[in-house]
Amino acid sequence: MSDTPFGFGLPPEEPEDGDEGKKKGNQGGQGGPNPFGFAGGLPGAGGPAGPGGADNPFAAMFGSMNPNDLGAAFQQIGQMLSYEGGPVNWDMAKDIARQTVAQGTPDGVKDTSVGLAEKSAVEEAVRLADHWLDGVTSLPSGATTAVAWSRAEWVEATLPVWKELVDPVAERVGAAMGGVLPEEMQAMAGPLLGMMRSMGGAMFGQQIGQAVGTLAGEVVGSTDIGLPLGPAGKAALLPLNIAGFGKDLGVPAEEVRLYLALREAAHARLFAHVPWLRSHLFGAVEGYARGITVDTSKLEDVVGQLDPSNPEQLQEALQGGMFQPQDTPEQKAALARLETALALVEGWVDAVVHEAAKPRLTSADAMRETMRRRRASGGPAEQTFATLIGLELRPRRLRDASRLWASLTDARGVDGRDGLWEHPDMLPTASDLDDPDGFVHREQLDFSEIDKMLGEAAQKHERGKQGEQRDGEGEEQK
Repeated sequence: MSDTPFGFGLPPEEPEDGDEGKKKGNQGGQGGPNPFGFAGGLPGAGGPAGPGGADNPFAAMFGSMNPNDLGAAFQQIGQMLSYEGGPVNWDMAKDIARQTVAQGTPDGVKDTSVGLAEKSAVEEAVRLADHWLDGVTSLPSGATTAVAWSRAEWVEATLPVWKELVDPVAERVGAAMGGVLPEEMQAMAGPLLGMMRSMGGAMFGQQIGQAVGTLAGEVVGSTDIGLPLGPAGKAALLPLNIAGFGKDLGVPAEEVRLYLALREAAHARLFAHVPWLRSHLFGAVEGYARGITVDTSKLEDVVGQLDPSNPEQLQEALQGGMFQPQDTPEQKAALARLETALALVEGWVDAVVHEAAKPRLTSADAMRETMRRRRASGGPAEQTFATLIGLELRPRRLRDASRLWASLTDARGVDGRDGLWEHPDMLPTASDLDDPDGFVHREQLDFSEIDKMLGEAAQKHERGKQGEQRDGEGEEQK
């Protein structure tokens, strides 16, 4: 699990020195973590974003501004203090995500509108992918439309789902912090608490906007983190990012696009035809949020000593970790459920996509290993998800889940394998991933028989009610 649940500290920029840089960046630097992400500066700030001004947020904001930028910065601060919405200022998150996208990726690639040729190529790839999947899964197509998105369009389309994912966590963090003061003190400090809530919503919005905007430069579709981030029924691909993804693979662009279309279309089938799955995954996130607590002893020590006129003191308190949530058994249990469910989703997709691609694409094995390594190295999607809600997928579970689904296909056939998605209690557990053979050959629960018995009982009950009604009507006629 991430050491900084809900992203107390902005996601680091991609390091120039690869994995070593990531390891260094994850340690928070010499100045310690920055819980509310001041280091990124505010929109309109002329100085460079990043750790350069992290120790003094106001120096980072104003240190190298020209007069025009100064007015924009004060306007931004006014928006922060006047915000009266929920736990996250999503208007700010959207603005910052769009600005991050507009700046382009570290390799200098700017976002572009999707052309007609790219749209047609994506539509054709998804159509062909769905045709191939028909032969390897009993779940019918879940994509009513195929769309090609720019990075900015990805941000617009996925923000509603990010809101659904992140709001419960942010709300719980805010409630935990707000409950520290006694009731009588809360009444006295009402204006100050209101200002802190507004600033908290803005800081969360700034942080999430930066994370989502960065992620938009790297994802290849709407299901990169194993969750349905886009609208239901839409299989979405990002041609610009797919080109970057396949640039150094030595694989024809058409095959890269088709393989990724297979993954997108497979996810769409699962989420369209397993009606309980989405709520199961999002419910685990809410369960994680309910388990959040805050180190109130540190907060209580600091609150009484804060000087509102001394912003550097508040920044020092934030950097000291007074808002860092603490792990609880409830949190860990919810995260374990979520990690297992996501591993099963990704493992199923990996298995069926490989089965569809292997006979048709010469690069199937190479593409499969590329995707697995991307996950195993903590790819951008996993890192951003870990930053936002404190979850890191364990790649070992993904490989174990894929092997289990492949074994189920051999032992029970496609229908027997996919039939396990009919009910959450039929799915493998984390311990089953440790012993896949035991699960594959275990006598399976037959929920169809239970449903049949319940249906017969309901019909019998209904006939009894109708008989009583006829008897009553007969008595009235007498």
